[in-house]
Amino acid sequence: MVLLSETEAMQRALALASAGWGRVHPNPLVGAVILSKGRIVGEGFHAEFGGPHAESVALQAAGIAARGATVVVTLEPCSHHGKQPPCADALIQAGITRVVAAVADPTSLAGGGMELLRQAGVETSLGLLEPEARSLNVIWLGKQRVRERPFVALKLATSLDHRIADASGSSQWISGPAAREYVHSLRAGFAAIAVGGRTAVRDDPRLTVRGPIVPRVPPRRVVFQGHEPLPETLHLVRTAREWPTLVVTAPEAEASTRARLTPYGVEVAAAAGLTRALRELRRLEIDSLLVEGGGRLAGALLREGLVDRFYWIQSPLWLGDTGVPGMAGWNPANLAQAERWRVAERRGLGEDTLLVLDRREDPCSPGS
Repeated sequence: MVLLSETEAMQRALALASAGWGRVHPNPLVGAVILSKGRIVGEGFHAEFGGPHAESVALQAAGIAARGATVVVTLEPCSHHGKQPPCADALIQAGITRVVAAVADPTSLAGGGMELLRQAGVETSLGLLEPEARSLNVIWLGKQRVRERPFVALKLATSLDHRIADASGSSQWISGPAAREYVHSLRAGFAAIAVGGRTAVRDDPRLTVRGPIVPRVPPRRVVFQGHEPLPETLHLVRTAREWPTLVVTAPEAEASTRARLTPYGVEVAAAAGLTRALRELRRLEIDSLLVEGGGRLAGALLREGLVDRFYWIQSPLWLGDTGVPGMAGWNPANLAQAERWRVAERRGLGEDTLLVLDRREDPCSPGS
């Protein structure tokens, strides 16, 4: 019989939690493991928005074995009655004697579960594998602090010399099949997927989720239209009634853009500048945004400090000076002023390499 430490149980809980990606939004990803004398007697994760929470699923699996056991959970058990009853109360009623949580719940509505447990005589511990748990829920945690705009993640697939297309503008395909499958799974966890106007015209992307994860709510498609009007012939325009599509344009182009695109089902919003554009997206209930290019949009977002996480897929090829830069218009004055980001993850995707980076002053970091 394999016995687990609490750290090993938390690693298992984190793996379980990730299975809710794309299905639990706007709730957090949560996994729970119940240990009795080092042996797993129950485990579970939050699988669907509105459905049972991770702790409840684990308690049901454990049955009477939960009495006197330890619960290891990725997020502080909730203390309020929403679509599900409070998890803290369920743990107390089940006879759990110790609860180990990775991250405190920062919300005023559901937070405070650990205090309820302590008041009931349950031993508690907070902070085990906290960095890993924060990374897993970086979108949800970020949204608790950044309320005036969506949580913004930038995803770029580039050559080794950081080019997103060759001299002719062709970018299909820089990355390999494994990386493209990863991106489809990544898309499933965001409220919207965005590109710049030039990328929309040049690549005519679909911006839909076509991987193994079927998102509970399909992400909306967003195009930040620049000076060049979007042609009505684009796939994004022609399929707008099937896949919700929003075009953000400058105020002076709003009337003409509406006249051309709304007959196809495209929603149009106007805003002057990226900061106001993101605020408008938040007003339209888009709370997380995955930006997939192009270089000018990526550079502008970074220049204005509007990127919270960066997913960088590096492919083993060179495109040279004539290739299209992955970022444009963003030039830190010197090394001392350059932002140094924190590595959240690095791993292989077939022949490509994934590097996930978070801003050191990101909105979900302690004390920010």
